Amino acid sequence: MLILGLGSKLGQFYFWAKQFAELSVCGDFAFANCEATFRQTLFLFLSLSSMGHLSSIVGVHVDGSPVSGGGLSENGKFSYGYASSTGKRSSMEDFYETRIASVDNQLVGLFGVFDGHGGARVAEYVKEHLISNLIRHPHFISDTRKAIVDAYKQTDQDFLASDNSQNRDAGSTASTAVLVGDRLVVANVGDSRAVICRGGDAIAVSRDHKPDQTDERQRIEEAGGFVMWAGTWRVGGVLAVSRAFGDKLLKQYVVVDPEIREEVIDNSLEFLILASDGLWDVVSNEEAVNMVRAVADAEQAAKMLLEEAYKRESSDNITCVVVRFISGQNSSNSG
Repeated sequence: MLILGLGSKLGQFYFWAKQFAELSVCGDFAFANCEATFRQTLFLFLSLSSMGHLSSIVGVHVDGSPVSGGGLSENGKFSYGYASSTGKRSSMEDFYETRIASVDNQLVGLFGVFDGHGGARVAEYVKEHLISNLIRHPHFISDTRKAIVDAYKQTDQDFLASDNSQNRDAGSTASTAVLVGDRLVVANVGDSRAVICRGGDAIAVSRDHKPDQTDERQRIEEAGGFVMWAGTWRVGGVLAVSRAFGDKLLKQYVVVDPEIREEVIDNSLEFLILASDGLWDVVSNEEAVNMVRAVADAEQAAKMLLEEAYKRESSDNITCVVVRFISGQNSSNSG
């Protein structure tokens, strides 16, 4: 079941839609009241949709079932789809964001995948605040790179200041993409990866932040930390990623400085994939690109990636976001 989480009115919309679907007999008075409330909430739902506010709705897993969805930008320049599943895990620590907004009279697309560890609360906090902090940045359009760096740091600082729990090893990755004008700006911390297809080629536009990488190990050790093997290379023998939100206990070493890469959106750029490591652990960049190229619909492509990863015995939560650039579609996408 998918619960739409945009305030009480949308909750009412879901409730009344469900009631109408199940209603077989209803007295005149009750029906009139049901219909009036349904029409009111439906009107609000459609009004919000027409203003683009519903593009940020995400699915909440309440029974372990996968969720998926998608949309099309108002200017028709890109479509997007997402799919997310708990998989074999007992809890869900993946979150995602898909949002289309108007900033300084420019239509922008903002997408993110956030993979939590040590619980879900950091990933959920980042999902709820990072994109909003980015949009509110005074230089979001004029200096997008600076805005991204500042938004990542502000979100992390705000979370650490507000978190009163005793669990200080909870954290989250982030892989985000901003579409503004003819620019695609990708940023990440951790190992949720971003891959593009340009001219049929798979190109990683993010780097998995692992503590055994030469520069990451050096940075950690210079800060007074250490990297050791414990099933895999880990910061302090604990954490398998070297950059993340949260992780208060290791914050001196596990920074939230995003690596940023910018790409030109032109006719050779076909699509972007953002996904948590549950996908990339079992599907290569090239395999993912080849699968998505064969499916024109972005939501169906995201679902196919998720399904293929589970066929290959991925045991993790998996979240995939696919953004397809309309100008970059070619005959290979007609399958």
